[in-house]
Amino acid sequence: MKFRPLHDRVVVKRIEAEDKTAGGIIIPDTAKEKPSQGEIIAVGAGGRDEAGKLIPIDVKIGDRVLFGKWSGTEVVLDGEDLLIMKESDIMGVLADLPTTKKKAA
Repeated sequence: MKFRPLHDRVVVKRIEAEDKTAGGIIIPDTAKEKPSQGEIIAVGAGGRDEAGKLIPIDVKIGDRVLFGKWSGTEVVLDGEDLLIMKESDIMGVLADLPTTKKKAA
């Protein structure tokens, strides 16, 4: 089934958190929090301003994003757990930024 969100809504698939801590401790399923990272699966056309002009969405399919713990509405489409949320619920896009080296004094 194909699903196209309307207006300024996006469909996000959660990216599962690690099962271990940095120290190697395994986290049981009952203690895990819902991940607040996800991948954009589908996007709407965008919102409209007061004059009716279309405001395009800043995110695109495939972007990895951060969102709030209680953001969006959970749905199941084709047996897959997804979130539908407004673009404004997204806090930012994760990007692989090159690290900068500090110069020695």
